[in-house]
Amino acid sequence: MIRRPPRSTLFPYTTLFRSIDISHKHDRKVRRKAPKSQDIYLRLLVKLYRFLARRTKRKFHRIILKRLFMSRIHRPPLSLSRLSRFMSHKTQSEKIAVVVGTITNDTRLLKMRKLTICALRVTEQARARILKAGGEIITFDQLAIRAPRGKNTVIFQGKRKAREACKHFGPAPGVPGSHTKPYVRSKGRKFEKARGRRHSRGYKR
Repeated sequence: MIRRPPRSTLFPYTTLFRSIDISHKHDRKVRRKAPKSQDIYLRLLVKLYRFLARRTKRKFHRIILKRLFMSRIHRPPLSLSRLSRFMSHKTQSEKIAVVVGTITNDTRLLKMRKLTICALRVTEQARARILKAGGEIITFDQLAIRAPRGKNTVIFQGKRKAREACKHFGPAPGVPGSHTKPYVRSKGRKFEKARGRRHSRGYKR
């Protein structure tokens, strides 16, 4: 009678990897392929720039399309003063400023320069100042006709970390080296003025 060798020697890997499987039920890529909004005008813009991104293969259109999908947190507003400063360089003065978001007014800006701006939304006061300075405001469908390949355009966006909520993120307030803004009930002697704020309470920053 011929003895068979043990199964583990015939198939050495079966004992090592038996019954090991990865559950894929939670797998998902956290990125948007379409906007959450049901706004028909936004959906039409997405349809237009999806077509342009596919047919022209330009990075410009891919960026615009990606930003049209974004939530409002990731489409922060951009002020006229910041936009005017970005466009002040002589090489950019004749180009179209493109902002996938809102343009807001800034009363600290005393002199407004002449600009051609393409944005999703422009506030009433910002619109009045742009037009008064001899500038022009165009929509994204007009931009697609005027610059179908994205030439002579400059894309801008507001600061994403400028929100009030972002000031409270980070190491705990009071920890050495922390610049995190505390959630304070009130400003006063009794409210978060102890450790790390006075010499008598451990140390003073």
